[in-house]
Amino acid sequence: MASQGITITEVAGRGDMTRFIRLPGEISGDDPNWIEQLHFERRRFLTPKTNPFFDHADVKLWLAKQGDKIVGRISAQIDHNMPLHEGSKVGMFGMLDGQDEDIIAGLLDTAENWLRAQSVKWIRGPFSLSINHSSGALVDGFDTPPQIMMDHNGPLLGSAIERHGYVKARDLLAYQLDVSNGLSGKMRSLATREYKGLVIRPLERKKFAEEIRTIMDIFNDAWGGNWGFVPLTEAETEAMAEELKPIIPDDFIQIAEIDGEPVGFIVLLPNINEALRGLDGRLFPFGWARLLWRLKVKGVRSARVPLMGVRQATTDTIIGKLIPLKLIYALQEPSMSRGIEELEMSWLLEENMSVRRFVESIGSTLYKTYRIYEKQLT
Repeated sequence: MASQGITITEVAGRGDMTRFIRLPGEISGDDPNWIEQLHFERRRFLTPKTNPFFDHADVKLWLAKQGDKIVGRISAQIDHNMPLHEGSKVGMFGMLDGQDEDIIAGLLDTAENWLRAQSVKWIRGPFSLSINHSSGALVDGFDTPPQIMMDHNGPLLGSAIERHGYVKARDLLAYQLDVSNGLSGKMRSLATREYKGLVIRPLERKKFAEEIRTIMDIFNDAWGGNWGFVPLTEAETEAMAEELKPIIPDDFIQIAEIDGEPVGFIVLLPNINEALRGLDGRLFPFGWARLLWRLKVKGVRSARVPLMGVRQATTDTIIGKLIPLKLIYALQEPSMSRGIEELEMSWLLEENMSVRRFVESIGSTLYKTYRIYEKQLT
């Protein structure tokens, strides 16, 4: 495909994959809030043998070239576990970067044409690669860097997608909470109140894989009714466990039990993005030493709550309504003891008012908005 001197070709071979992975930093590297992700991790993420998402999805990647220069990229994917929309398959686009609006338009055309050929009637995005990975285009909150497993882009991306005929499907919200002084006195008194049969405990490292499977079982139950939800497979859960194990302390995962039965959980991830700044995505020759020092010695001052859930059967009970507060409070001492001053609660669906009211009640403020767009393919 060629348009205004731009040629768009499918990623083929290791060299193209390297260009695909490095392009975002080349486009956004001058943005003071850009954080380059580790290149080896991105390669693993985009490799079918090391990312179980590919077990139930078809994925295509393209590069936009102007002469010998790479000027854009995009992915298109069909997740066969994704619910139908109005009785039709939904395709996705993601990993979208381009130096200008025309390049982005050409890339979107390419993704749309491939999806049409697969009999897909609707397209949504951006997803990198699914709703369980990094989701949405940043449309508000450009003045701060992204937290771990969240994307960052400039204002061009959202406006270019909208000009190509896409409309908002949903907004995903990120809240920020100052935890340098702990929870307020009122919230602390509620959180510390004892309830018969309810125990909040940290993850047991000796049973790590089993604990993660329990958490994902609760997650799939708790989030099952949410818009766009796709349950994590057992293979994806195991892969996530292996990724988290080296970087997350036991007490950054808290599990709620009622009479010994797990009913809720919360996960706190140290914001590794703080430690990645200035490494340009590379660990060699000296990046690994800088990364380890920043993580193990200097530490990070922020962290993200990417996952929290309570089983649906428990949510509407009196105890169930208090479990989220007790889970948050259970993270207070572990985070403060490690110098964590700021939490991000993300992402939350815009219509999830009960959770939004809860995070606002403990002092969180909305500071970033990510938008998922959709378009009917005709």
